[in-house]
Amino acid sequence: MNYNELANLLFPDIITTVNEIEEKYPKRNLKEGAIVTRFAPSPTGFLHIGGLYGALIDERLAHLSGGIFYLRIEDTDQKREIEGAVELLINNFKDFGVVFDEGAVIDGDNGNYGPYRQRQRENIYKTFAKQLVSEGKAYPCFCSEEQLSLNHSEQEQIKANFGYYGQWAKHRDFSLEEIKKELNNGKSFVLRLKSNGNAKNIIKIKDLIKGELQLYENDQDIVLLKSDGIPTYHFAHILDDYLMGTTHIVRGEEWLSTFHWHLQLFEAIGKEPPKYLHTAHIMKNEDGAKRKLSKRKDPESAVSYYKENGYPAIAVNEYLMTLLNSNFEEWKRTNPTLSYKDFPFSIKKISVSGSLFDLLKLRDISKNIIANMTTSQIVTEILNWAKEFDAEFYKLLNRDINYTNSIFAIGRGVKKPRKDIACFSEVKNYCSFFFDELFQVECDYPENISKQDVTAILQGFSKVYDINDDNSLWFSKVKEIASSLGFASETKDYRENPSAFKGSVADVSMVIRIAITGRQNSPDLHTVMQILGKERAIFRMRI
Repeated sequence: MNYNELANLLFPDIITTVNEIEEKYPKRNLKEGAIVTRFAPSPTGFLHIGGLYGALIDERLAHLSGGIFYLRIEDTDQKREIEGAVELLINNFKDFGVVFDEGAVIDGDNGNYGPYRQRQRENIYKTFAKQLVSEGKAYPCFCSEEQLSLNHSEQEQIKANFGYYGQWAKHRDFSLEEIKKELNNGKSFVLRLKSNGNAKNIIKIKDLIKGELQLYENDQDIVLLKSDGIPTYHFAHILDDYLMGTTHIVRGEEWLSTFHWHLQLFEAIGKEPPKYLHTAHIMKNEDGAKRKLSKRKDPESAVSYYKENGYPAIAVNEYLMTLLNSNFEEWKRTNPTLSYKDFPFSIKKISVSGSLFDLLKLRDISKNIIANMTTSQIVTEILNWAKEFDAEFYKLLNRDINYTNSIFAIGRGVKKPRKDIACFSEVKNYCSFFFDELFQVECDYPENISKQDVTAILQGFSKVYDINDDNSLWFSKVKEIASSLGFASETKDYRENPSAFKGSVADVSMVIRIAITGRQNSPDLHTVMQILGKERAIFRMRI
């Protein structure tokens, strides 16, 4: 077989050489030990939380080592591509503060190792494919779908491994004349790797998360180029990772089943493979059983879920860090004011088994982060969220920004701030009583207080309420009303002798609270009434 003639026959339009391609992608000039990672999604849907999980590993490895983190779009599967998915992915990462040093951007590329969209790299893939043919490492396969299906049936009958290899590799040893005949007859072909592997041989390789792996050699003549000339994922990504200087590949453990294919492809092009990190799936506890977090079943699997519900990006990132490194929580308690990017992240502490996703834990982290925001920070975050997801609420908040600031200043900057809000979608309910348009009474007055006493409490306090009273004087007036109506002015007195009183000052305060806020739980009532103003406060106490 004259392989050079075959290569020219199959790729007559490819005039570039591998050497010419490699000259355009010189070795990166980075310090020793610098890591180059990439996030390489297909534009076939939304960004999964597992994708953000993996991207954080990529980003941390690269930036902690002084390396490069880039974005590559693997868009060779046009049938499954969703319009606008690339822009959505890029914006998702921007929303969550994931910064790429180079790669695909919405209006093109940023960097010297592009194009960063695989569809624009067709000539590169065909150039390498042509060289593999010229070296006798790849060949055209003219099998129809019917023939492949027949192979599968035969393999099933004799319980052989499925795939294209050995006696089922019908065109592996075709002569040049036979190939020419098929081409002259207008037959389309896929380009296959001519595997030199033996499925009985074991290879050992170190995965940086899972440790030493033992894999069988690949004996399958896998497809490199499809019949339309578009490369398969397996062929395209190993070429891109080689040319773009990727040193570490972070990906899900679902790729372990074809890992030996990729190692063999690196061998075929004569290059050392990068280091690999295969991450376990993010799991969910459902009725006591663990299962993989599902794109179809679980809304929280989409990164957009967290933006739409108003979880601060930093809360989501910090929660994912607790899944990545179990010692992150302890570090954060010791360093509450530092960014998660200051944490000494280590791949040695990434769990080998699946991490369990806990939305309640995320809420706790988010509550803590929101509670420690300054008034300016939280108001800005809330306005940004409401502007996109609740326009009417945004108008209310933006109507009087000083009023809005006063609402969210309550309980901030103190040693133990309130933790009422887990995400910004909860803010409307949290502060609804501050706006007449949203105010509604959500509960009844305590059953142990008669209607006559409710009326007396509210009418009595309306008469003595002075917006200029400090908290101490304000509460002393509540106590006086409590005492005058037969309630204990001190809670401890009621506890010691409950039969002597109708209730305690806490019951009296609760009546006022429900009248003013419509609920049993609210921020400091004295402050709430000051923000509402005397006129509105007294109006709500009318009965």
